Amino acid sequence: MTTATEMSRALAAGDTTSAQLAAAAIDRAGQPDATGVLLALTADRARYQADAADRRRARGAARGGLDGIPIAWKDVFDVQGTVTTAGSASHVHDAPAAVDSHLVRRAHDSGLITIGKANLSEFAFSGLGLNRYFGSPINPVDPERVPGGSSSGSAVAVARGIVPLAVGTDTSGSVRVPAAYCGIIGYRATPGRYGVNDFAPLSTTLDSVGLFATSVGDIIALDRVFAPAEQYDPPRTRRFVIPAGEWTEDLAPEIAADFQSAIAEIRGAATDVRVRTIPSLDTAQKLMDSHGTIVGAEAHRLHRHRLDSTLPIEPATRRRLESNAHTADFLGPVYAAMCALRADFAAELDGATLLCPTVRHAPPLLSALTDPIHYDSVNASTLRTTMALSYLGACGITLPIRTSAVGPASGLLLSRPSGHDTELLAHAAYLA
Repeated sequence: MTTATEMSRALAAGDTTSAQLAAAAIDRAGQPDATGVLLALTADRARYQADAADRRRARGAARGGLDGIPIAWKDVFDVQGTVTTAGSASHVHDAPAAVDSHLVRRAHDSGLITIGKANLSEFAFSGLGLNRYFGSPINPVDPERVPGGSSSGSAVAVARGIVPLAVGTDTSGSVRVPAAYCGIIGYRATPGRYGVNDFAPLSTTLDSVGLFATSVGDIIALDRVFAPAEQYDPPRTRRFVIPAGEWTEDLAPEIAADFQSAIAEIRGAATDVRVRTIPSLDTAQKLMDSHGTIVGAEAHRLHRHRLDSTLPIEPATRRRLESNAHTADFLGPVYAAMCALRADFAAELDGATLLCPTVRHAPPLLSALTDPIHYDSVNASTLRTTMALSYLGACGITLPIRTSAVGPASGLLLSRPSGHDTELLAHAAYLA
């Protein structure tokens, strides 16, 4: 059993128990290859929740399809009794959370079993997923490469089979990127889809919640828990658009091969796939290249006090904060154009789903990141596609693709305008 759906069926058939699923997850979290994945293992809570789920099921009162299924949370969400570190040594001595974040509570009320808090890039401010203080999660596809970030622990927890479901956050690509690098599925919900954010922020303008799983069906099942009022009707049309320009041309050879293979398969299914320029996407990227990014400016505003503090922060975090010290001074045109460009993006897609590679190059080798200048350059290039789509308010889901069983993982990114999540998930289910 590797998916939440399979686990749910086994529970319903009496082939396993929630207590057994929780015990297996706790055991896997303690294995050597899981080093650096979870920052807090909530074993007592998990056992209590699992026992309660088994009692409900025994009396025919299961709370839904995910009752009794394990889940992990990026350590920016409050879980009662644990310290929310946001991946930073500067928070390890904070007081434990008094109550759960509202999504954690919603999951609890639906019967999901919280196994623990997952590692991340410090303050969720990197696309590489490395953490010097807590140790970095090991990429399960290739341990010599980065796992992707910032939600690295959440992605690796699912990819390694510790849990079938995990929750992260995605501001510039922090769910889509690690999912692609770890060979699993990662979904960035439209900001606000699950209510007001109550996790540790990075950019209040662009922060969103994201979900990890190994099947689109599991993503939809968890989305139903967090957005129960949504309807999942089959898509009326199956039209896809491939953006011309750097989004599909500025690719490493292995990524281009994976993408071309995936598109050939989609076209072979007699699906309407067209290549054309998306002006709003090109304009968005030019604005950020000229003026800077909202994420950089808002992260600096939130964390600039740390630059003069005695509390520890990682060198890479310090460099990114310092490099954005004056970004806000030039960012007016980026904010001013955002709403109109989001409307243009929706109009240009005209009901179609955008298809492009999630990241334009393979996960970087850890050995190549010793030089700070190269580290920062690779971090920026890793997030270039997903950051532009975040600025346009897009929801997105990455599906794993690769032409070689031994090559690095890569992802096919499906994106739709803000609020078109149900159509996005329907199209992802069709392609998966």
